[in-house]
Amino acid sequence: ISHKQTAMTTTTPAEEGADAPAANAPQAAAATQSVNQPLVCHGHSRPIVDLQFSPETDDGTFLVSASKDGKPMLRNATSGDWIGTFEGHKGAVWSASLNPSATLAATGSADFSCRVWDALTGDQVYAFAHKHIVRCVSFSPDSAKLVTGGFEKFLRVYDLTKPEADPVVLSPPQASAIKCCGWSRRDASLVYASCASAGSGIGTWDLRVDGKGEGKNLVSTWETKDGAVVTSIELTGDGAGGEETVVTASGHEVTFWDAAQVRKRENERERETR
Repeated sequence: ISHKQTAMTTTTPAEEGADAPAANAPQAAAATQSVNQPLVCHGHSRPIVDLQFSPETDDGTFLVSASKDGKPMLRNATSGDWIGTFEGHKGAVWSASLNPSATLAATGSADFSCRVWDALTGDQVYAFAHKHIVRCVSFSPDSAKLVTGGFEKFLRVYDLTKPEADPVVLSPPQASAIKCCGWSRRDASLVYASCASAGSGIGTWDLRVDGKGEGKNLVSTWETKDGAVVTSIELTGDGAGGEETVVTASGHEVTFWDAAQVRKRENERERETR
């Protein structure tokens, strides 16, 4: 990964009209104030399919992007400046994620692999082979684990402190591909993901449950309107004791789910099994 910074500048209407008569200055200033100019970050050659901002770190905020061009990129999220490209995938990259400190990046690809990268040097740290396309990846809050999902129709959890160990497979398998997932910021035992085992929606998987035999890691589901497939999951909250909200996109709707209801149902289930 190259740390060469590519400076980008935007020209305001006032700057473009610097040589215009002074009488036009008020109109130019008004136009500048009324239009919020977005940063345009060039670089990808094919559609961008996933984006993730890092939390605020001592070095700032960062943005990682996944694209069908197979070249995930890291940027400064404040300026939009390109920091570098993670090179190595042999197919479209469908998902990209940063750990909370933005020191590691993970990517999932159509080349049937998930890869973990050193976000400071750009070096590949791990490569985990799958049997089908990987559509989503997410780090645990402590960066010790990584969850992946995709066309295998189930979630895998890798222990990054023991990368040689087989991943834990969360049950049950789904009826269709898992298109998105997100690790709870408040509870390191919970993973949210799109599901299609009992109607399309979002499911909550609990790593504390033994998924073998009769046990199922999938402990709760929320169905979306008209069974629309969930294509994106975001978690709000700082994970420091505040309430967490699960935000999903499905069909033509964005839905906000109260994660506290999941914990309430979990507590009730634990009491019933005692």
